[in-house]
Amino acid sequence: MAIPFFPPDLFETDREAFLDLLHEVGTDPEQKFILGRRTARLEEELKESTGAEHVVACSSGTGGLNLAVQALDVGPGDEVVVPAFCCQPVASSVANLGATPVFADVDPHTMVIDPAAMEALITERTKAVMPAHIFSIMADMPRITKIAQHHGVPVIEDAAVAEGAVLDGVPAGRWGDLGVFSFFQVKAFGTAGEGGVVVTDDAELARTVRMLRNHGQDGITRFLHHRVGQNSRFDEVTAAFQLHRHGGFEERLERRARIADYYTERFTPLAERGVTPPPAGRNGRCYYVYSLLARRRGDLRAWLTEKGIGTHVYYPVPLPGQPAFSAFAPEGAQWPGAQYASDHNLAIPIWPHLSDAQVEYIADAVCEFFD
Repeated sequence: MAIPFFPPDLFETDREAFLDLLHEVGTDPEQKFILGRRTARLEEELKESTGAEHVVACSSGTGGLNLAVQALDVGPGDEVVVPAFCCQPVASSVANLGATPVFADVDPHTMVIDPAAMEALITERTKAVMPAHIFSIMADMPRITKIAQHHGVPVIEDAAVAEGAVLDGVPAGRWGDLGVFSFFQVKAFGTAGEGGVVVTDDAELARTVRMLRNHGQDGITRFLHHRVGQNSRFDEVTAAFQLHRHGGFEERLERRARIADYYTERFTPLAERGVTPPPAGRNGRCYYVYSLLARRRGDLRAWLTEKGIGTHVYYPVPLPGQPAFSAFAPEGAQWPGAQYASDHNLAIPIWPHLSDAQVEYIADAVCEFFD
């Protein structure tokens, strides 16, 4: 049995629908291929499903973070506290504006930013904090938002992997002043290409993000630029495809969660033997990726490869250890939680169209390694 980590057939059941939508958009008399009525419909549909006051579709999740940081007027001399273990856009979105990403350590089990470590790094130069949800687990947003409010700094919530997750009754993306989702193809609400959205309840921030995504124009007067913006516009074919797939989103999320429940039940007894599964439960869980922490990661990965099971190691070098961000890493500083996560995480397949037999095969293979 061969089970790839990144499945090549994510959208196979949508193939005909995609071709029909492509033809529909391509032959539409309106001939509008970006920021048209389909994009507006998707924004409205996501407003309803998330409860956000404003949803702004943009070119990617990375583009959404860039827009969110710029909307807060972050610039030279400013600092933004970001997790040391994460995908690089949390840092590049800050550095690209001439500001300083300040790296906070993460919890070595959950792999999300440690609120206490984050708070210790807040100074008078802090312009925002940017917690990120990782793999299966939302960051501790109740503590983080309380800390941010105490210090009077806004929160950019990197919810790229967590659309559809809910923590204490509040959807992911809705805890921060600005939240960002990603539609990259393997994300929970992925698409055949790129895309993302910024969500907020702040009307002025939403207006600013909308201008910034389209070269600083307000959408009323063309070629009148109110801000130095960027091109982060949303594609109409992608909008049509996401509207088509949105109806099945909750079902796909539930399938991921059921697979995760089964994995965790099977793997929890292995904790004393060197494998730690994500914390059990549904509250604050997103299951975009199911990542184990394994002491013998290399051996376990080789074993699973022999069994035909694809795996993935995320972020093998923490962000402050990356050449691109070394200038922002204070000499002598250490991030032990981030280093532990980098050294031990091993993700296994959790895509929603795995069969029960495939899920059992994967779990059996992990357990057999320790037998």
